[in-house]
Amino acid sequence: MIEVDRYTKRYGDMTAVRELSFRVAPGEVVGLVGPNGAGKTTTLRALAGVLRPTEGRIRIAGFDIVDEPVEAKRRLAFIPDEPQLFEYLTVEEHLRFIARLYAVRDAAARIPPLLEELELTEKRAALSSELSRGMKQKLAIGCGLLHTPDVLLLDEPLTGLDPGAMRRMKRTIVARAEAGAAVLLSSHLLTLVEEVCTRILVIARGELVAFGSLAELTATNPALAGLGLEEIFLALTEDPATR
Repeated sequence: MIEVDRYTKRYGDMTAVRELSFRVAPGEVVGLVGPNGAGKTTTLRALAGVLRPTEGRIRIAGFDIVDEPVEAKRRLAFIPDEPQLFEYLTVEEHLRFIARLYAVRDAAARIPPLLEELELTEKRAALSSELSRGMKQKLAIGCGLLHTPDVLLLDEPLTGLDPGAMRRMKRTIVARAEAGAAVLLSSHLLTLVEEVCTRILVIARGELVAFGSLAELTATNPALAGLGLEEIFLALTEDPATR
């Protein structure tokens, strides 16, 4: 479970995110979408405990990310849009290292099927510096999945993947939700959001614009009826100053 209550982040006089509230239940995949600079990455980094909220409260699997950071972080995985890997560790060494950090006792049994799922078996002995961008992305996601997190935070998870790998990664994301994880996924690929997300969280200029399923978004705004997600997104996030 992800619980966000009136999350606000300020940098001096500039408010990056203002009073954002939402929940993601176990088994849900929620798509976080918005224009560049809307506050998506700022929100994800706060949920992961990288940024401290200026105001508001964030709970991960029941633990406050500020007051109980260790317990909260044990239960989440945050995969940023740029993989953060160790240049001189192999693929398998990365996974073994993560297993030690999270005290994954059955890592020897978990690693082979995870490598197979992410199509990394043949690269298990390769250094991360030898991997393509897409392979690095798969490895970063594998490191996040190894300890079976209750909460999965994904920022542009399909970056660098070819069409076949994209399809398989979508299945991986949905499978983790079906196994009980609460998934928050941020992406500019609206087709991905439409295909895998149960609800959509739209933010613009640091504020909540809409939250719900596609059917709920159109039901609350008759002007959006019959539109696809791209048209709905553009209509909801248009800057009034440009009209």
